Amino acid sequence: MSDRYDCSDPEQRAAGLKAAVEAVRRGELIVLPTDTVYGIGAEAFSPAAITSLLAAKQRGRDMPPPVLVGTVRAATALVEELSDAGRDLIGEFWPGGLTLVCRAQRMLSWDLGDTRGTVAIRMPLHPVALDLLKETGPLAVSSANVSGMPAAATVDEAVDQLGDTVAVFLDDGPATGGVPSTIVDLTGVIPKLLRAGAIPVDELNAVSFVSTGPEPAEAAGPSEETGTFEAADDFEAADDFEAADDFEAADDFEAAEPPENVEISDAYPMAPGTAPMAPGTAPAPAPDESPGTGRPSALGGDSAADHAPGERRESP
Repeated sequence: MSDRYDCSDPEQRAAGLKAAVEAVRRGELIVLPTDTVYGIGAEAFSPAAITSLLAAKQRGRDMPPPVLVGTVRAATALVEELSDAGRDLIGEFWPGGLTLVCRAQRMLSWDLGDTRGTVAIRMPLHPVALDLLKETGPLAVSSANVSGMPAAATVDEAVDQLGDTVAVFLDDGPATGGVPSTIVDLTGVIPKLLRAGAIPVDELNAVSFVSTGPEPAEAAGPSEETGTFEAADDFEAADDFEAADDFEAADDFEAAEPPENVEISDAYPMAPGTAPMAPGTAPAPAPDESPGTGRPSALGGDSAADHAPGERRESP
């Protein structure tokens, strides 16, 4: 039987976060609020938990979930290398509506599905989500809905779709997001826009040049061994999680083919052509030092130095 906690009440919020952390460590599923829509989360380093998440959403391994982090340090521990452009983009737009696709750290023991060597990571701008992530470490999180159905904007909607497959529901009222995250691919020589979203392209380019056109032959996408770009049809177009299945939608975005490991929200339709204007954002602090290879230190709870800044805008 599932437990539900009202995070608007301080006592229930504390009890709910504790219950959610314990559920994650047991390999169970939770539903959490984000700056876009509600998400369904699982321990990123537990293959059994990932299998349960995909089963609850009724989707296959060909649509692996992205990973949410609560600190920059946790993010850098998950990737092979973070370019200067990636660090600059993180420093300006995290926490918030920017998802970065990177080459995954090969030394980590995890299995998110058929990612072909890449991982999509994001730091959400939501106090409950950030507090949870600082305790659990990185979580695999997808929109809280059955694939093909609208993304859950309330806990009631998540309960209706996911029911007893979820152990703990954290209720923080209706989701306030409305625009999916912008997705940028960092696996090539030049950062490449995969989907327009919450962060407008001109704001990205004010920090670091991001290509919006086809890659030149010499800077083609990653090989099958390290990652690949798949057609937008492989992602679920929706209204969100950012539209929904991964918090993001992609069918209408013809400018680029998203990598196989980036889920597209079931709830948000893809932004046509250019990113919508989003509310002003405050810069996040510069990236922390990576703890090195292996399982990120965040999994056991981050130190005060690892904690992300206060909330900034919307998202999972």
